[in-house]
Amino acid sequence: MEQVSSPAPLITNDAVVLGILVIILAFVFKSSSSDHPLFKKFYSVVPSVLLCYLIPSLLNSFGIISGEQSGLYHMASRYLLPASLVLFTLSLDLKEIWKLRHKAGLMFIAGTVSIMFGGPIAILIVSSFAPDIVDGEGSMAVWRGLSTIAGSWIGGGANQLAMYEVFKPDPNLFSAVIAVDVIVANVWMAVLLYGAGFSERIDRFFKADSSAVNDLKDKIEKHRLSIMKIPNLPDTAMIVGVGLGITGVAHFFADIIAPWIETNAPYLDKFSLTSGFFWIVVIATTLGVILSFTKARNLEGVGATRIGSLFLYILVATIGMQMDITAIVSQPGLFLVGIIWIIVHMLLLLLVGKLVKAPFFFLAVGSQANVGGAASAPIVAAAFHPALAPVGVLLSILGYAVGTYGAYLAGLMMQMVAP
Repeated sequence: MEQVSSPAPLITNDAVVLGILVIILAFVFKSSSSDHPLFKKFYSVVPSVLLCYLIPSLLNSFGIISGEQSGLYHMASRYLLPASLVLFTLSLDLKEIWKLRHKAGLMFIAGTVSIMFGGPIAILIVSSFAPDIVDGEGSMAVWRGLSTIAGSWIGGGANQLAMYEVFKPDPNLFSAVIAVDVIVANVWMAVLLYGAGFSERIDRFFKADSSAVNDLKDKIEKHRLSIMKIPNLPDTAMIVGVGLGITGVAHFFADIIAPWIETNAPYLDKFSLTSGFFWIVVIATTLGVILSFTKARNLEGVGATRIGSLFLYILVATIGMQMDITAIVSQPGLFLVGIIWIIVHMLLLLLVGKLVKAPFFFLAVGSQANVGGAASAPIVAAAFHPALAPVGVLLSILGYAVGTYGAYLAGLMMQMVAP
C-alpha cells in the first residue's frame, strides 16, 4: 500500500505541534467562556468544539503542521482516548443508557443502511453524466477503491483494511480514496458538531421527544453535584492514575488477545477481532463500566469527566490536523462521489429521524458511530453533554462488528452498478 508522501511542513517537531494544539484549545475554551460581547456573539454562531477541530485542519492545509507526518494522532487515539473513555464511563448509569436503546439503535441501523446503499447510488448518479469518474478496469476499477470507504464509514480503519485485502484496489487509487474518506468524513463531523450547538431547535423541527436523553443528563448532573468537592493533588492523581492505568491494562491485554486471534482464528478478522485498537477500546470501556459499580464513580465529584474531556479535545485537535482541504483539487471527481454518498446518508437519517421523532442526539451519534468510529463518536456525543460520551462508544463498537459485512455487500452492489 504505497502512499504518496507530502512535502515537509514548516514545523516537524511534535513537541512544538502539541504545544500549538494545546494553546489553540486553551484560547478557544477561555474565549468561549468570556463575557466579552464580541466573543459572546461569535460563539453564539460558531460552536467552540468546531474551532478546536477546524483551526488545526487549516494549519495542516497550509503546510504549517502535518497530520500525516506527526505521531500525535496515534498517541492521542491510543493513550488519551482509552483514558477518556474510562473517565467518562466511571459515572455511567447503565440502566438509564439502556432506556435509550430503541431510538439510538434504529438511527445507527439507518446510518449503516444509508452508507451501504449510498455508495451504489452515488456511482449511478455520477455515471449518468460523467462515467469516466467512476469507471476503470482491474485494480484501477473505482468501485474497488470506494469499497474501502464503505469499510471505514460503517466500521473503522480495521474494516477499511479488510476491504483493501478483499477487493485489492491499486495503491494509487487507494491513496486517492483515503483523501476522499478523510475529508468528506471530517467535513460531515464538523456539520454534526455545528448542529450539536443548535440541537434544541432541530429537535423542535423533528417534534422529537428528547426527555430520555435529558433525564440521563439530569441524573448524572445530580449525582455529580451530590459528590462534588474541591479536588486536591491526591484526587487529581487518582483520576489520572485510574484513566492511564486502565489504558495500560487495556494495551497489555490487547497485545495478547489480538495476535492470538490472528494466529488461531484469522477468520474472525471480519469482526475486527484481530485489531489491537478494537480491543483497547473494548477493554477500556468494559473496565470503566465495571468501575461505575464501585466507589471509583465518586471520582466524578473531583473532576473525572473534566480531565476526560481535556484528553478528548486533544484528540479532536489531532483529528483536525489530519484534514487537508487542498487535497480536493487533486481528484475532484472522486470527491463528488463522496459528497453525494454522504448526502444520501444524511437524507435517510433525516427521513428516519423525522418519522420516529428521534432527538438530533441520536441522529448525530448514530451517524458518527458509523462514519467516524470509536475515535470520534464519543466526541460528537460529548458535544451534547460529556455524560453522553459512552453512548457513542457503545454504538461505535457495534459498527466494528457489522462493518466488514456491510462494506462487503456495498462493494458488490457498487461493482454491479459501475460502468
